[in-house]
Order: sequence, then C-alpha cells, then structure tokens
Amino acid sequence: MRKAVLRAAMVAVAVVAASAASAEGVSDNTVKIGVLTDMAGVFSDLAGTGAVTAAQMAIDDFVEKEKPPFKVELVSADHQNKPDIATGIARQWYDTGGVDLITDVINSGVALAVSSVAESKSKMLIVTGSGSTRLTNEQCSPYTISYTWDTYSFANGQSRIVKSMGLDTWYFVAVDYALGKSLVAEASDAVTRSGGKIVGTVYHPISTTDLSSFLLQAQGSKAKVIGFANAGADLLNSIKAAKDFNITPGQTIVPLVGTITEVNALGAAATQGMFLVEPFYWDLDDLSRAWSKRFFDKYGKMPNFVQAGAYSAITNYLKAVQAVKTDEAATVIKHLKSTPINDMFARNGKVRADGRMVHDMYLVQVKAPGDVKQKWDYYNVKETIPADEAFQPLSTSKCKMVAQ
Repeated sequence: MRKAVLRAAMVAVAVVAASAASAEGVSDNTVKIGVLTDMAGVFSDLAGTGAVTAAQMAIDDFVEKEKPPFKVELVSADHQNKPDIATGIARQWYDTGGVDLITDVINSGVALAVSSVAESKSKMLIVTGSGSTRLTNEQCSPYTISYTWDTYSFANGQSRIVKSMGLDTWYFVAVDYALGKSLVAEASDAVTRSGGKIVGTVYHPISTTDLSSFLLQAQGSKAKVIGFANAGADLLNSIKAAKDFNITPGQTIVPLVGTITEVNALGAAATQGMFLVEPFYWDLDDLSRAWSKRFFDKYGKMPNFVQAGAYSAITNYLKAVQAVKTDEAATVIKHLKSTPINDMFARNGKVRADGRMVHDMYLVQVKAPGDVKQKWDYYNVKETIPADEAFQPLSTSKCKMVAQ
C-alpha cells in the first residue's frame, strides 16, 4: 500500500515538473521570427530583401555557434506600407503562425499599428526600421523595443552642425505622414535649442515624383539649410531635384534620415559634403568591416543601419531566449533590458525602461569624389555621439513605463 502511494506521489510530482518545464520552455521547441517589411515600395532598398538576408544570417550564425536545443525558423512578408495589411499579417503570425518575434516594420504608421497588435497579443516586436518616437513615448509598450534609431536621435545629431558651422536658418521639405511630421517636430526643437531658426516647412505626399514646386519654395526661403524630412525613394528624388535646381552651394542640403544606401545610389559627386547621422557604418572598425563584408558576399551591397540592426536585434533576441530558456515575451524582454549590447552594430548599447535601445551614434560627412578610395568608402566620421547623449532623456519621456 505504501509503495503504491509512493509511486502515485512520484508520478504526480513528475507530471507537475513536466508541466512546469513545458510552461517555461520554448513553445513547440521552435522559435519563429517574422520580418515584416517593404519588399517593393519606397523603403525596399533600405529594408526589404536586405533585411531578410541579414535576419537569415543572424539565425544561421546563432545556430552554428550556439547549437541551441530549439529550432529557429524565419518567415517574411511585404506590408506594402499599409497599416491594415501589416496588422492583418501580424495577427495571423501571432495567432496561428507560431511567430514569437516580429521585426523590421519599416514605415512609422505600420510600426505603430503593429506595436498595438503585439501588445494585445502579449507578443514581442523589435522595431529596426521605423523611427517614430511615439514608440517609446505616448505609445510605448512592454512588448516593443525600438532598436536602431528614432527621429529624436537623428535630429539631435544633425543640430550639432548649427553651432559648428553657423548654419542657423532651416527650411524643411517633408513627407506628409508620421515620419515627416515627427522629423520636423524633433529637428525644429533641436535646431532651436542650438540657437537656430526655422524659416518654414512644406509637406509633399509619399512617393511623389515631381518635387519641383516644393523645392522652389525651399529655394525661395533663402534658408541656409534645406532639411529633407523624408526617406527612401522620396529622399533620392529630393536630392536629385535639388541638384537639378542648382540649390547647392548657395544652400546646404541636410537629409534628416539619409543612409549609405542613398549615397551609393546617387554617388559621391551628387552628395559630397552632406552631413548625415548614422547608427552604423560598415567601415567603422574591424568588427563592423568583417560582418559587412560577409553581408556583401551574400547580398552584393554593403549594409545600411536597418539591415545591420536586423542582424543585431535577432542575434541578441535569440541569445536572450537561450539564456532564459523560454520564448515567453515578458521574460525575454526583461532579460534584454538587463543585458548590455555590444556587437558589430551597437556600441555601449542598452535597452531602457521605455523600450528604447540606446547606443552610440555618428555624425558623418560624405567625402569628395577624389577622396573615395573604393566603392562604399563614402564617409568621414566627424563625431561620435555617446549613447546617453544621442537619444531623448528618460527625464522627458512620456512613456507610462517610466517612473516620473
């Protein structure tokens, strides 16, 4: 009788232990990551297949090095820059697709919409494409991390040229949606804090091909700086139009969200002298060069910060899952917020209480064509902006998760 009772007790303990292990473990013994991006639209060169390539590299490198006890799978989809399409995909991925983490979500409207879905499903989102500060302010979420950049950090970095070069009057040509409005607001504050003056702003629709009327208004303003508050193909078209109207050297062009992708597409002759803020430069040091050359071998182009950020974000997410032995979102995020991040993308990185991953940023200037020694050798790094200075201070945060 005693043996029977003992056996029953041992079985009960085993069942409880097995249930606990299952609850704390990786669901279905598989971690599934979804890259939700723009595959064919205005931001496809910034993210798109390049971001998917970087994500797959992160998975392959992690599996080869760490040999985790769980499988890792990748899925991707095109959100077409439409929040309704993006949220539909996100819900399906989270509800029935087994996706544990969504990343990229380039386009601010898309990112904000998907962040709401992630919070409602208690699932993880790491934003590597969008830069809306609302993600870490009014619409911060315990399930969202903003990883690579935001409009505050770019505007804050660009404003440093006001004092250093005396470029103190600005006119903005901005795209008429969340990104452009956020960039204008952040850049206006930063320029004003630095002693500059905003002369005016004009907004253009997304994917506009004829920018002549907008550029003529900017040219007529006589502002020392024309700031382009747009990205991707819109930024390319803006810079081309500025050259057609011979705006430089009379006025200085400052792309508020320019990247090496646009510089390469236009060439050093068209972009020389431009100041940009970059979270990542492939030729920064040995670590960034080694990874970037591997990416180049797979993709045929050097990575921009969105693509490098995707690799870093997924790598650190997978390390966190392995460390805490679960893919449960709240547990993984808690670990990420307690662990420093230093890798090929981030220097002095850390995820704050508001979900903002802060890291060093760089003020760079495009070289003159004669100084370019090889293709993609476009930047002189003028200044490193320390992580704690680059991003919005927590003391001014509007995030509900930050103790005031």
